[in-house]
Amino acid sequence: MKAIAHDVYGPPEILELRDVATPVPADDEVLVRVHAAGVDRGVWHLVTGLPYPVRLAGYGIRRPKGAVPGTDLAGRVEAVGRGVTGFRPGDEVFGIGTGTFAEYACAPAGKLAHKPAGLTFEEAAAVAISGLPALQSVRDHGRVEPGQSVLIIGASGGVGTFAVQIAKANGAEVTGVCSTAKVDLVRSIRADNVVDYTREDFARLGRRYDVILDIGGNASLTRLRNALAPRGRLVIVGGETDGRWLGGTDRQLRALALSPFVSQTLCVFISKEKGEDIRVLRDLVESGDIAPVIDRTYPLAEAGTALRRLVDGQARGKVVLTVTAG
Repeated sequence: MKAIAHDVYGPPEILELRDVATPVPADDEVLVRVHAAGVDRGVWHLVTGLPYPVRLAGYGIRRPKGAVPGTDLAGRVEAVGRGVTGFRPGDEVFGIGTGTFAEYACAPAGKLAHKPAGLTFEEAAAVAISGLPALQSVRDHGRVEPGQSVLIIGASGGVGTFAVQIAKANGAEVTGVCSTAKVDLVRSIRADNVVDYTREDFARLGRRYDVILDIGGNASLTRLRNALAPRGRLVIVGGETDGRWLGGTDRQLRALALSPFVSQTLCVFISKEKGEDIRVLRDLVESGDIAPVIDRTYPLAEAGTALRRLVDGQARGKVVLTVTAG
């Protein structure tokens, strides 16, 4: 089968299209014929091997253990493992797999759901990896309730566009922070207010929010706390630097250390790949509460270009690879 692969760590440009063996599903896995695959920041980490703790986490010290990147997918079931129930060949599915930048990929049955009928494969491939941190940050860590004011920094990215919509579905008043070129996008997904960070500083507008979700920023804890209500909740979802060792996680560690000593709640978390939450996202799509925002699609062979667009901050929403015509 055709797949995007790399043998060494490096920039997106090292990715190349190759012929590789088709994977065989384990007993609890599903083999999916991939029609589309989402591109996310996690792919960049595994392609570059940065920050260095990524390598220590089991992905390979000197070179990557997995040649084919990608986790988001949407496609049709080709075969199922002996222990799989609930899926059969021909089913249209979306969710999380391994090595999804390929014509075929294996996925645990527990991390798949049936594709919403109203979505294209490209749209469905944009949901899981970005939708999960958005859902969990709003629901579990931000604990957003109707009537609360919510500030979302990085509102125009893959995670941010879902977070805005989920917070609105929860009845919050949402303010999104983004650049000038993306203001119209954030307004189009029902944000009540938009702050253009190139012209205004959210921390100096004189407003304090019940919940702040910092998804794509690198604001200091001082600035974030200045914009947070005295008993508000700050959830640091993302915000990265080019640091080879900490990659921005030093700010998250400081937030955890400070939280017990202040009236505000300062949270960080790692998104969990929970099958039940993938099904929650499907239900939100089918109810019309959320819709994936696609920036641009690329053919599989241009995976490096797609990843470069994402990490350079050009994307408005999700970047997706079209792998096999639907």
